[in-house]
Amino acid sequence: MPTPKHFLQFKDLTREEFAYLFERTRIIKSRFQGYERYWPLADRTLVMIFEKASTRTRLSFEAGMQQLGGSAIYLNTRDTQLGRGEPVEDAAQVISRMCDAVMIRTFEQEIIERFARNSRVPVINGLTNEYHPCQILADIYTFVEHRGPIQGRTVAWIGDSNNVCNTWLQAAELLDFNVHVSTPPGYEVEPERAGLYGNDHYEQFADPMDAARGADLVTTDVWTSMGFEAENEARSRDFQDWQVDAEMMRIAKSDALFMHCLPAHRGEEVSADVIDGPQSVVWDEAGNRMHTQKALLEYLLLGRVDS
Repeated sequence: MPTPKHFLQFKDLTREEFAYLFERTRIIKSRFQGYERYWPLADRTLVMIFEKASTRTRLSFEAGMQQLGGSAIYLNTRDTQLGRGEPVEDAAQVISRMCDAVMIRTFEQEIIERFARNSRVPVINGLTNEYHPCQILADIYTFVEHRGPIQGRTVAWIGDSNNVCNTWLQAAELLDFNVHVSTPPGYEVEPERAGLYGNDHYEQFADPMDAARGADLVTTDVWTSMGFEAENEARSRDFQDWQVDAEMMRIAKSDALFMHCLPAHRGEEVSADVIDGPQSVVWDEAGNRMHTQKALLEYLLLGRVDS
């Protein structure tokens, strides 16, 4: 049987494939908003494996799959043999014989890579410690929806160089835009961990205000990601000067957007007047998780379609 196409890192797809996905997202979202039934994945099944908790990932994939005419099955590793020590490779061989696609939200990227190597169906990264490609797929589509092509634009990432930051950096290389990163000392980008080929599309700044200056988009995430809760007290001290506030947004471009992958902690990584203000598109960003993932599922299961 042919090798399935997976989406484990952002760079797993080409620039042309992303252009196609953004156009399909526009069409699929328009159909959804017009209450037009579109069931290309009738009788198809998505298995969703969760080792990390989720709101947006589960809802966006489950609702999206159903809206495409298919079904989605939720599995938590605590309730399966994976939680009792079954090898990832064995689970992949079994699960992929009973469904058409698998989405996994877990800790180490190695887990999802091992699963994909033994899967007969497409595997999608719903989040790992290293990458969050579905989030950035939605973020870039949201930018395109509001401001047009992202090529040549500047994204300011303020805060921790986490999985979302790593994925922004991969996307910048692939889609030819720039990322200005500002992190506290000790939390800088690790190019090898981020999976970067070079540094032509990103620049690090010690001062977060310098990173935000002239940016088309300012974005951030919580100071303490899942799995790092033991560091919460230290991070709260280290990150206190890395809040996105109104002053920071003023030195970005006048029409700059603000994004956050959510959940957000108002008063920590972002001030309430920014996330709830006129430049914020966080609710469109969250909603677009479902629409971009519907386009992704359609593509991975059916290839390019013309309808």
